[in-house]
Amino acid sequence: MRSSPTYIFSPFSLVNRFFVVPLQNKNNKATFISMKRILVTGGAGFIGSHLCERLVNEGHDVICIDNFYSGSKENVWHLIGKPNFEIVRHDVINPYWAEVDEIYNLACPASPIYYQNDPIQTTKTSFFGAYHMLGLARRTKAKILQSSTSEVYGDPNIHPQPESYWGNVNPIGLRSCYDEGKRVAETLFFDYYRLHKVRAKVIRIFNTYGPRMAVSDGRVVSNFVVQALRGEDLTIYGDGQQTRSFQYVSDLIEGMIRMMDTPDDFTGPVNLGNPGEFTMLELAEKVIKKIGGKSKIVFRPLPSDDPKMRRPDITVAKRELGWEPKVPLDEGLDHIIAYFRDYLQR
Repeated sequence: MRSSPTYIFSPFSLVNRFFVVPLQNKNNKATFISMKRILVTGGAGFIGSHLCERLVNEGHDVICIDNFYSGSKENVWHLIGKPNFEIVRHDVINPYWAEVDEIYNLACPASPIYYQNDPIQTTKTSFFGAYHMLGLARRTKAKILQSSTSEVYGDPNIHPQPESYWGNVNPIGLRSCYDEGKRVAETLFFDYYRLHKVRAKVIRIFNTYGPRMAVSDGRVVSNFVVQALRGEDLTIYGDGQQTRSFQYVSDLIEGMIRMMDTPDDFTGPVNLGNPGEFTMLELAEKVIKKIGGKSKIVFRPLPSDDPKMRRPDITVAKRELGWEPKVPLDEGLDHIIAYFRDYLQR
């Protein structure tokens, strides 16, 4: 009769990790399963909560820190109480100390409504958050990933946007607190990599959508879906011909984890986005068709510095990460419509 595997738990290094070692009696071979201690800043946000969930489900010890400016405890409520998850109220403009193996730096409001509400705080979050997390990574020898953004390309003159493009950004506009904050964070990451040999990774996230987006965050997918579910007219800014590429959140999380797992000498940056390109008008029409009702499309003036085109070149992601998005827009919209329908009913 084959006996059950024996598990040996042993403390490891400074970070109190454990290795689980199932000893198979049949061939006497041991398989090591590593639990990493991982810090996620902005972990209660839309994207951060999905990342925390994935890492917790994989068995890692996850520390989620958030100041709850744009994040919500509700996003991670289902994780609270799990033995390998802890949540800490903390603002990354201040230092934070922990013994960790990996850091995902996501802390910064990504919605224009939130980041323009307090632009100075937004810039401070991008700069000091990167500065303090890089210092922590340097001290603990941890890998660290910066969640940068396609906004570093500004209103691009090159289409689609490859990582080699330096961008066309207004440094003094209403969006500059976010755009330039993310750009200077990238600068810090590369300087720490070159000067201090920090194991840094940089990704540039293109428009991402999915469950746990805030109802009032002002981003186009959530705006259209919520307006249609409420029977309101859908608001398009400009003539509706400006384009975006929409990536479902599960695809992004997969890309982030693959990027973290790349060799130490690969820093990026790497575009993570869906190269499928749609006009705002096409998106609005899709949403109305799926939800039904009497919603119409209304037009408003285009905000200043709003990009006319946005589409990632994901050649590098395909080559270096073996990654490309899997969820088409029609399928992803079904998921987020179901989420917001349930949320609004509650």
